[in-house]
Amino acid sequence: MTHILHRQIHARLPVAAGGSGIELFDTEGRAYIDASGGAAVSCLGHGHPDIVQALRRQAETLAYAHTSFFTNEPAERLADRLIASAPEGISHAYFVSGGSEANEAAIKMARQYFVEKGEPQRRNIIARRQSYHGNTLGTLAAGGNEWRRAQFAPLLIETHHISPCYAYRHREEGESEAAYGQRAAQELEDKIRELGPDTVMAFMAEPVVGATAGAVPAVEGYFRRIREICDRHGVLLILDEVMCGMGRTGTMFACEQDGVRPDIVTIAKGLGGGYQPIGAALLSRDIFDAFAGGSGLFQHGHTYICHPMACAAALAVQEVIARDDLLQNVRDTGAYLRERLEARFGNHAHVGDIRGRGMFLGLELVADRSTKATFEPDAKLHARVKKEAMVRGLMVYPAGGTVDGRRGDHVLLAPPFILDRTAAEAIVERLGDALDAAVAQDFAGRLPA
Repeated sequence: MTHILHRQIHARLPVAAGGSGIELFDTEGRAYIDASGGAAVSCLGHGHPDIVQALRRQAETLAYAHTSFFTNEPAERLADRLIASAPEGISHAYFVSGGSEANEAAIKMARQYFVEKGEPQRRNIIARRQSYHGNTLGTLAAGGNEWRRAQFAPLLIETHHISPCYAYRHREEGESEAAYGQRAAQELEDKIRELGPDTVMAFMAEPVVGATAGAVPAVEGYFRRIREICDRHGVLLILDEVMCGMGRTGTMFACEQDGVRPDIVTIAKGLGGGYQPIGAALLSRDIFDAFAGGSGLFQHGHTYICHPMACAAALAVQEVIARDDLLQNVRDTGAYLRERLEARFGNHAHVGDIRGRGMFLGLELVADRSTKATFEPDAKLHARVKKEAMVRGLMVYPAGGTVDGRRGDHVLLAPPFILDRTAAEAIVERLGDALDAAVAQDFAGRLPA
Protein backbone atom coordinates (compact mmCIF):
# COMPACT_ATOMS: atom_id res chain seq x y z
CA MET A 1 0.00 0.00 0.00
CA THR A 2 1.26 3.45 -0.89
CA HIS A 3 0.96 6.52 1.33
CA ILE A 4 1.38 8.83 -1.69
CA LEU A 5 -1.64 10.65 -3.07
CA HIS A 6 -0.94 9.73 -6.69
CA ARG A 7 -2.44 11.53 -9.67
CA GLN A 8 -4.65 8.52 -10.34
CA ILE A 9 -5.53 6.91 -7.04
CA HIS A 10 -6.39 3.49 -8.43
CA ALA A 11 -3.55 3.28 -10.94
CA ARG A 12 -0.86 0.64 -10.51
CA LEU A 13 2.37 2.33 -11.51
CA PRO A 14 5.72 0.68 -12.16
CA VAL A 15 8.51 1.89 -9.90
CA ALA A 16 11.23 3.86 -11.68
CA ALA A 17 14.61 2.52 -10.62
CA GLY A 18 17.09 4.22 -12.92
CA GLY A 19 17.76 5.88 -16.22
CA SER A 20 20.47 6.19 -18.83
CA GLY A 21 20.39 8.26 -21.99
CA ILE A 22 16.95 8.16 -23.58
CA GLU A 23 15.77 5.20 -21.45
CA LEU A 24 14.20 4.73 -18.03
CA PHE A 25 14.20 1.40 -16.16
CA ASP A 26 11.75 -0.01 -13.63
CA THR A 27 12.34 -2.35 -10.71
CA GLU A 28 11.19 -5.31 -12.80
CA GLY A 29 14.02 -4.72 -15.24
CA ARG A 30 11.91 -3.31 -18.07
CA ALA A 31 13.31 -0.50 -20.22
CA TYR A 32 11.27 2.35 -21.70
CA ILE A 33 12.27 4.81 -24.42
CA ASP A 34 11.38 8.20 -22.95
CA ALA A 35 9.89 9.68 -26.11
CA SER A 36 8.10 12.44 -24.21
CA GLY A 37 10.91 13.53 -21.90
CA GLY A 38 8.42 12.85 -19.10
CA ALA A 39 6.42 16.00 -19.81
CA ALA A 40 8.89 17.63 -22.23
CA VAL A 41 11.34 17.91 -19.33
CA SER A 42 14.27 15.54 -19.86
CA CYS A 43 16.02 17.35 -22.69
CA LEU A 44 19.38 15.65 -22.00
CA GLY A 45 17.92 12.29 -21.09
CA HIS A 46 18.79 10.54 -17.87
CA GLY A 47 21.98 10.15 -15.87
CA HIS A 48 24.06 12.64 -17.86
CA PRO A 49 27.49 12.53 -16.18
CA ASP A 50 28.24 16.24 -16.61
CA ILE A 51 25.05 17.26 -14.83
CA VAL A 52 25.54 14.72 -12.07
CA GLN A 53 29.06 16.04 -11.51
CA ALA A 54 27.87 19.66 -11.46
CA LEU A 55 25.30 18.80 -8.81
CA ARG A 56 27.88 16.97 -6.73
CA ARG A 57 30.23 19.97 -6.85
CA GLN A 58 27.47 22.39 -5.90
CA ALA A 59 26.21 20.23 -3.03
CA GLU A 60 29.71 20.14 -1.61
CA THR A 61 29.98 23.95 -1.92
CA LEU A 62 26.59 25.47 -1.14
CA ALA A 63 23.20 23.79 -1.13
CA TYR A 64 21.00 26.70 -0.01
CA ALA A 65 21.13 30.37 0.93
CA HIS A 66 17.99 32.48 1.36
CA THR A 67 17.71 35.33 -1.12
CA SER A 68 16.79 37.90 1.52
CA PHE A 69 20.39 37.54 2.75
CA PHE A 70 22.51 36.47 -0.26
CA THR A 71 22.71 36.08 -3.98
CA ASN A 72 24.73 33.11 -5.26
CA GLU A 73 27.11 32.40 -8.10
CA PRO A 74 25.12 29.71 -9.96
CA ALA A 75 22.06 31.95 -10.12
CA GLU A 76 24.07 34.95 -11.30
CA ARG A 77 25.84 32.92 -13.98
CA LEU A 78 22.63 31.30 -15.17
CA ALA A 79 20.92 34.68 -15.45
CA ASP A 80 23.86 36.05 -17.46
CA ARG A 81 23.71 33.09 -19.82
CA LEU A 82 19.95 33.26 -20.37
CA ILE A 83 19.81 37.00 -20.90
CA ALA A 84 22.66 36.80 -23.44
CA SER A 85 20.47 34.60 -25.67
CA ALA A 86 17.05 35.99 -24.75
CA PRO A 87 14.71 37.83 -27.13
CA GLU A 88 15.30 41.53 -27.74
CA GLY A 89 14.50 43.74 -24.75
CA ILE A 90 14.63 41.00 -22.11
CA SER A 91 17.06 42.06 -19.38
CA HIS A 92 16.46 40.20 -16.12
CA ALA A 93 15.55 36.74 -14.78
CA TYR A 94 13.44 35.69 -11.82
CA PHE A 95 14.13 32.07 -10.83
CA VAL A 96 11.44 29.87 -9.29
CA SER A 97 10.82 26.14 -8.92
CA GLY A 98 8.70 25.34 -11.97
CA GLY A 99 6.40 26.45 -14.74
CA SER A 100 3.30 27.22 -12.69
CA GLU A 101 5.36 29.43 -10.38
CA ALA A 102 6.94 31.15 -13.36
CA ASN A 103 3.58 31.99 -14.91
CA GLU A 104 2.14 33.06 -11.56
CA ALA A 105 5.10 35.43 -11.16
CA ALA A 106 4.58 36.74 -14.70
CA ILE A 107 0.95 37.63 -13.98
CA LYS A 108 1.96 39.47 -10.81
CA MET A 109 4.77 41.26 -12.66
CA ALA A 110 2.26 42.51 -15.21
CA ARG A 111 -0.06 43.80 -12.52
CA GLN A 112 2.69 45.49 -10.51
CA TYR A 113 4.13 47.07 -13.65
CA PHE A 114 0.92 48.99 -14.25
CA VAL A 115 0.52 49.88 -10.60
CA GLU A 116 4.05 51.31 -10.61
CA LYS A 117 3.20 53.25 -13.79
CA GLY A 118 0.11 54.78 -12.24
CA GLU A 119 -2.39 52.70 -14.22
CA PRO A 120 -3.97 50.55 -11.49
CA GLN A 121 -7.19 50.18 -13.50
CA ARG A 122 -5.37 47.68 -15.76
CA ARG A 123 -6.36 44.35 -14.25
CA ASN A 124 -7.67 42.14 -17.08
CA ILE A 125 -5.78 39.17 -18.47
CA ILE A 126 -6.66 37.77 -21.87
CA ALA A 127 -5.51 34.28 -22.82
CA ARG A 128 -6.70 31.59 -25.22
CA ARG A 129 -9.06 28.68 -24.94
CA GLN A 130 -7.35 25.28 -24.92
CA SER A 131 -4.24 26.75 -23.32
CA TYR A 132 -2.45 25.58 -20.19
CA HIS A 133 -0.43 27.91 -17.98
CA GLY A 134 -0.22 25.99 -14.70
CA ASN A 135 -2.12 24.65 -11.73
CA THR A 136 -1.90 27.44 -9.17
CA LEU A 137 -5.17 29.35 -8.86
CA GLY A 138 -3.80 32.33 -10.78
CA THR A 139 -2.40 30.31 -13.67
CA LEU A 140 -5.43 27.99 -13.75
CA ALA A 141 -7.58 31.10 -14.13
CA ALA A 142 -5.43 32.31 -17.01
CA GLY A 143 -5.41 28.90 -18.68
CA GLY A 144 -8.20 27.97 -21.04
CA ASN A 145 -8.76 24.27 -20.42
CA GLU A 146 -12.32 23.91 -19.17
CA TRP A 147 -11.89 20.43 -17.69
CA ARG A 148 -9.02 21.58 -15.48
CA ARG A 149 -10.86 24.76 -14.45
CA ALA A 150 -14.39 23.47 -13.88
CA GLN A 151 -14.48 22.38 -10.24
CA PHE A 152 -12.23 25.23 -9.11
CA ALA A 153 -14.10 27.95 -11.02
CA PRO A 154 -15.60 29.57 -7.88
CA LEU A 155 -12.04 30.18 -6.60
CA LEU A 156 -10.60 31.70 -9.77
CA ILE A 157 -10.02 35.34 -10.62
CA GLU A 158 -11.92 36.65 -13.60
CA THR A 159 -10.03 36.23 -16.86
CA HIS A 160 -10.97 36.39 -20.54
CA HIS A 161 -10.31 34.04 -23.44
CA ILE A 162 -10.21 34.12 -27.21
CA SER A 163 -9.85 31.29 -29.70
CA PRO A 164 -6.53 29.50 -30.12
CA CYS A 165 -4.61 29.71 -33.37
CA TYR A 166 -5.46 26.12 -34.30
CA ALA A 167 -5.57 25.83 -38.07
CA TYR A 168 -6.47 22.12 -38.24
CA ARG A 169 -9.74 22.77 -36.43
CA HIS A 170 -10.58 26.43 -37.06
CA ARG A 171 -9.33 27.42 -40.53
CA GLU A 172 -12.27 27.64 -42.89
CA GLU A 173 -12.46 25.85 -46.22
CA GLY A 174 -10.69 27.89 -48.89
CA GLU A 175 -9.15 30.26 -46.33
CA SER A 176 -5.38 30.75 -46.60
CA GLU A 177 -3.21 30.24 -43.54
CA ALA A 178 -2.25 33.90 -43.63
CA ALA A 179 -5.87 35.03 -43.72
CA TYR A 180 -6.76 32.62 -40.96
CA GLY A 181 -3.91 33.91 -38.77
CA GLN A 182 -5.09 37.49 -39.18
CA ARG A 183 -8.67 36.51 -38.38
CA ALA A 184 -7.60 34.62 -35.27
CA ALA A 185 -5.46 37.54 -34.08
CA GLN A 186 -8.30 39.99 -34.66
CA GLU A 187 -10.14 38.31 -31.79
CA LEU A 188 -7.59 39.86 -29.43
CA GLU A 189 -8.26 43.34 -30.81
CA ASP A 190 -12.00 42.77 -30.46
CA LYS A 191 -11.70 41.51 -26.89
CA ILE A 192 -9.49 44.43 -25.83
CA ARG A 193 -12.01 46.89 -27.23
CA GLU A 194 -14.87 45.03 -25.55
CA LEU A 195 -13.18 45.17 -22.14
CA GLY A 196 -11.82 48.69 -22.59
CA PRO A 197 -8.21 49.14 -23.70
CA ASP A 198 -7.19 50.90 -20.49
CA THR A 199 -8.34 47.93 -18.37
CA VAL A 200 -6.25 45.20 -20.05
CA MET A 201 -2.80 44.47 -18.63
CA ALA A 202 -1.62 41.39 -20.54
CA PHE A 203 -2.21 38.81 -23.23
CA MET A 204 -0.78 35.38 -22.40
CA ALA A 205 -0.13 32.61 -24.93
CA GLU A 206 2.03 29.59 -25.73
CA PRO A 207 3.95 30.02 -29.02
CA VAL A 208 3.44 26.29 -29.56
CA VAL A 209 0.53 24.97 -27.51
CA GLY A 210 1.72 22.00 -25.48
CA ALA A 211 -0.04 19.40 -23.38
CA THR A 212 -3.61 20.67 -23.80
CA ALA A 213 -3.79 20.55 -27.60
CA GLY A 214 -0.70 18.62 -28.68
CA ALA A 215 2.10 20.73 -30.19
CA VAL A 216 -0.01 23.27 -32.08
CA PRO A 217 2.15 26.04 -33.63
CA ALA A 218 0.65 29.33 -34.70
CA VAL A 219 0.44 30.01 -38.41
CA GLU A 220 2.90 32.42 -40.04
CA GLY A 221 2.22 36.04 -39.15
CA TYR A 222 -0.19 35.42 -36.28
CA PHE A 223 2.13 36.47 -33.46
CA ARG A 224 3.46 39.48 -35.35
CA ARG A 225 -0.12 40.71 -35.61
CA ILE A 226 -0.64 39.93 -31.90
CA ARG A 227 2.44 42.02 -31.05
CA GLU A 228 1.09 44.95 -33.09
CA ILE A 229 -2.23 44.81 -31.28
CA CYS A 230 -0.56 44.68 -27.86
CA ASP A 231 1.65 47.65 -28.74
CA ARG A 232 -1.28 49.68 -30.00
CA HIS A 233 -3.15 49.30 -26.73
CA GLY A 234 -0.22 49.29 -24.29
CA VAL A 235 -0.83 45.65 -23.35
CA LEU A 236 2.02 43.39 -22.21
CA LEU A 237 2.70 40.22 -24.20
CA ILE A 238 3.51 37.24 -21.96
CA LEU A 239 4.75 34.20 -23.87
CA ASP A 240 4.57 30.91 -22.01
CA GLU A 241 7.50 28.79 -23.21
CA VAL A 242 7.49 26.47 -20.21
CA MET A 243 7.01 23.46 -22.47
CA CYS A 244 8.05 24.65 -25.93
CA GLY A 245 11.08 26.76 -24.98
CA MET A 246 14.74 26.15 -24.14
CA GLY A 247 15.55 24.54 -27.47
CA ARG A 248 12.60 22.17 -27.70
CA THR A 249 11.46 23.56 -31.08
CA GLY A 250 14.97 23.91 -32.53
CA THR A 251 15.76 27.45 -31.37
CA MET A 252 16.52 28.45 -27.80
CA PHE A 253 13.26 30.39 -27.59
CA ALA A 254 10.28 29.23 -29.61
CA CYS A 255 9.19 32.81 -30.31
CA GLU A 256 12.35 33.33 -32.40
CA GLN A 257 10.63 31.37 -35.17
CA ASP A 258 7.60 33.66 -35.00
CA GLY A 259 9.70 36.82 -35.27
CA VAL A 260 8.19 38.31 -32.14
CA ARG A 261 9.53 39.75 -28.90
CA PRO A 262 7.69 39.24 -25.60
CA ASP A 263 7.59 41.57 -22.62
CA ILE A 264 7.82 38.53 -20.35
CA VAL A 265 8.75 35.00 -21.36
CA THR A 266 8.42 32.07 -18.99
CA ILE A 267 10.56 28.95 -19.09
CA ALA A 268 10.97 25.75 -17.05
CA LYS A 269 11.07 22.03 -18.00
CA GLY A 270 14.00 22.01 -20.46
CA LEU A 271 15.73 24.74 -18.46
CA GLY A 272 16.94 22.21 -15.89
CA GLY A 273 16.21 19.02 -17.80
CA GLY A 274 14.60 17.41 -14.76
CA TYR A 275 17.82 17.31 -12.78
CA GLN A 276 16.40 19.86 -10.34
CA PRO A 277 13.03 21.68 -10.15
CA ILE A 278 13.49 25.10 -11.74
CA GLY A 279 11.63 27.68 -13.79
CA ALA A 280 12.02 31.36 -14.58
CA ALA A 281 10.19 34.45 -15.67
CA LEU A 282 12.39 36.60 -17.91
CA LEU A 283 11.29 40.23 -17.99
CA SER A 284 11.95 43.26 -20.15
CA ARG A 285 14.05 46.27 -19.28
CA ASP A 286 10.89 48.42 -19.27
CA ILE A 287 9.30 46.30 -16.55
CA PHE A 288 12.50 46.17 -14.53
CA ASP A 289 12.94 49.93 -14.78
CA ALA A 290 9.36 50.52 -13.60
CA PHE A 291 10.07 48.44 -10.49
CA ALA A 292 13.52 49.95 -9.93
CA GLY A 293 12.31 53.51 -10.37
CA GLY A 294 9.20 53.00 -8.29
CA SER A 295 8.89 50.82 -5.19
CA GLY A 296 12.34 49.29 -5.69
CA LEU A 297 11.08 45.74 -5.23
CA PHE A 298 9.00 42.98 -6.80
CA GLN A 299 6.26 42.23 -4.29
CA HIS A 300 6.47 38.48 -4.59
CA GLY A 301 8.72 35.65 -3.43
CA HIS A 302 9.18 31.99 -2.54
CA THR A 303 11.53 30.18 -0.19
CA TYR A 304 13.40 28.47 -3.01
CA ILE A 305 13.85 31.25 -5.57
CA CYS A 306 17.37 31.30 -7.06
CA HIS A 307 18.09 27.95 -5.39
CA PRO A 308 21.83 27.23 -5.82
CA MET A 309 21.43 23.52 -6.58
CA ALA A 310 18.65 24.14 -9.10
CA CYS A 311 20.55 26.95 -10.80
CA ALA A 312 23.76 24.90 -10.92
CA ALA A 313 21.89 22.04 -12.60
CA ALA A 314 20.25 24.36 -15.13
CA LEU A 315 23.53 26.09 -15.89
CA ALA A 316 25.21 22.74 -16.55
CA VAL A 317 22.31 21.63 -18.77
CA GLN A 318 22.52 24.79 -20.85
CA GLU A 319 26.30 24.51 -21.14
CA VAL A 320 26.05 20.93 -22.44
CA ILE A 321 23.37 21.91 -24.98
CA ALA A 322 25.65 24.65 -26.33
CA ARG A 323 28.89 22.63 -26.18
CA ASP A 324 27.42 19.62 -27.99
CA ASP A 325 25.46 21.72 -30.51
CA LEU A 326 22.30 19.89 -29.54
CA LEU A 327 19.96 22.45 -31.06
CA GLN A 328 21.27 21.38 -34.46
CA ASN A 329 20.38 17.80 -33.54
CA VAL A 330 16.92 18.95 -32.45
CA ARG A 331 16.43 20.44 -35.90
CA ASP A 332 17.99 17.59 -37.88
CA THR A 333 16.80 14.53 -35.97
CA GLY A 334 13.52 16.26 -35.21
CA ALA A 335 12.96 16.66 -38.94
CA TYR A 336 13.81 12.99 -39.46
CA LEU A 337 11.41 11.93 -36.70
CA ARG A 338 8.65 13.95 -38.31
CA GLU A 339 9.47 12.43 -41.70
CA ARG A 340 9.14 8.94 -40.24
CA LEU A 341 5.89 9.87 -38.46
CA GLU A 342 4.46 11.14 -41.72
CA ALA A 343 5.54 7.98 -43.53
CA ARG A 344 3.92 5.77 -40.87
CA PHE A 345 0.84 7.83 -40.03
CA GLY A 346 0.32 10.18 -42.98
CA ASN A 347 -2.48 7.99 -44.35
CA HIS A 348 -3.49 6.34 -41.10
CA ALA A 349 -7.24 6.08 -40.76
CA HIS A 350 -7.15 7.52 -37.25
CA VAL A 351 -4.45 10.21 -37.45
CA GLY A 352 -5.88 13.51 -38.62
CA ASP A 353 -2.93 15.84 -38.17
CA ILE A 354 0.83 15.61 -37.59
CA ARG A 355 2.27 18.90 -36.37
CA GLY A 356 4.84 20.73 -34.29
CA ARG A 357 8.40 21.98 -34.53
CA GLY A 358 11.79 20.44 -33.82
CA MET A 359 11.46 17.72 -31.20
CA PHE A 360 8.03 18.92 -30.11
CA LEU A 361 5.58 16.96 -32.24
CA GLY A 362 1.94 15.97 -31.94
CA LEU A 363 -0.47 13.56 -33.58
CA GLU A 364 -4.18 14.35 -33.39
CA LEU A 365 -6.25 11.18 -33.32
CA VAL A 366 -9.63 11.03 -35.05
CA ALA A 367 -12.36 8.50 -35.60
CA ASP A 368 -12.78 9.67 -39.20
CA ARG A 369 -10.08 11.48 -41.22
CA SER A 370 -12.46 12.95 -43.78
CA THR A 371 -14.82 14.60 -41.26
CA LYS A 372 -12.27 15.07 -38.44
CA ALA A 373 -14.81 13.47 -36.11
CA THR A 374 -13.39 12.60 -32.72
CA PHE A 375 -13.64 9.40 -30.76
CA GLU A 376 -16.25 9.51 -28.03
CA PRO A 377 -14.69 10.89 -24.82
CA ASP A 378 -15.64 7.85 -22.74
CA ALA A 379 -13.58 5.65 -25.06
CA LYS A 380 -10.47 7.29 -23.51
CA LEU A 381 -8.41 6.45 -26.56
CA HIS A 382 -5.46 8.53 -25.32
CA ALA A 383 -5.26 6.45 -22.12
CA ARG A 384 -5.36 3.24 -24.15
CA VAL A 385 -2.53 4.47 -26.37
CA LYS A 386 -0.42 5.31 -23.33
CA LYS A 387 -1.01 1.86 -21.82
CA GLU A 388 -0.22 0.04 -25.05
CA ALA A 389 2.92 2.11 -25.55
CA MET A 390 4.18 1.31 -22.05
CA VAL A 391 3.65 -2.40 -22.73
CA ARG A 392 5.96 -1.95 -25.73
CA GLY A 393 8.63 -0.07 -23.80
CA LEU A 394 7.68 3.42 -24.94
CA MET A 395 6.71 6.54 -23.02
CA VAL A 396 4.59 9.08 -24.89
CA TYR A 397 2.39 11.91 -23.57
CA PRO A 398 -1.20 11.40 -24.73
CA ALA A 399 -4.12 13.52 -23.56
CA GLY A 400 -7.83 13.95 -24.12
CA GLY A 401 -10.02 16.99 -24.57
CA THR A 402 -7.89 18.25 -27.45
CA VAL A 403 -10.66 20.10 -29.26
CA ASP A 404 -12.60 21.79 -26.47
CA GLY A 405 -11.52 20.31 -23.15
CA ARG A 406 -13.83 17.33 -23.57
CA ARG A 407 -13.64 15.96 -27.11
CA GLY A 408 -10.57 14.82 -28.99
CA ASP A 409 -7.36 12.89 -28.36
CA HIS A 410 -3.72 13.51 -29.20
CA VAL A 411 -0.25 12.11 -28.58
CA LEU A 412 2.63 14.45 -27.76
CA LEU A 413 6.27 13.55 -28.46
CA ALA A 414 9.13 15.47 -26.85
CA PRO A 415 12.19 13.18 -26.78
CA PRO A 416 15.60 14.11 -25.37
CA PHE A 417 17.76 16.31 -27.57
CA ILE A 418 20.34 13.48 -27.77
CA LEU A 419 17.94 11.34 -29.83
CA ASP A 420 19.46 9.62 -32.86
CA ARG A 421 17.85 8.23 -35.99
CA THR A 422 17.86 4.63 -34.80
CA ALA A 423 15.93 5.59 -31.68
CA ALA A 424 13.58 7.75 -33.77
CA GLU A 425 12.75 4.70 -35.88
CA ALA A 426 12.06 2.66 -32.75
CA ILE A 427 9.73 5.36 -31.40
CA VAL A 428 7.68 5.41 -34.58
CA GLU A 429 7.50 1.62 -34.81
CA ARG A 430 6.39 1.18 -31.19
CA LEU A 431 3.93 4.07 -31.35
CA GLY A 432 2.39 2.66 -34.53
CA ASP A 433 1.88 -0.74 -32.89
CA ALA A 434 0.49 0.88 -29.75
CA LEU A 435 -2.00 3.04 -31.65
CA ASP A 436 -3.20 0.16 -33.79
CA ALA A 437 -3.67 -2.01 -30.70
CA ALA A 438 -5.56 0.75 -28.88
CA VAL A 439 -7.90 1.41 -31.83
CA ALA A 440 -8.48 -2.31 -32.38
CA GLN A 441 -9.95 -2.70 -28.90
CA ASP A 442 -13.70 -2.77 -28.52
CA PHE A 443 -15.13 0.65 -29.39
CA ALA A 444 -18.44 -0.79 -30.58
CA GLY A 445 -21.17 1.78 -30.27
CA ARG A 446 -18.77 4.56 -29.36
CA LEU A 447 -17.56 5.57 -32.81
CA PRO A 448 -19.53 8.19 -34.71
CA ALA A 449 -21.93 6.81 -37.32
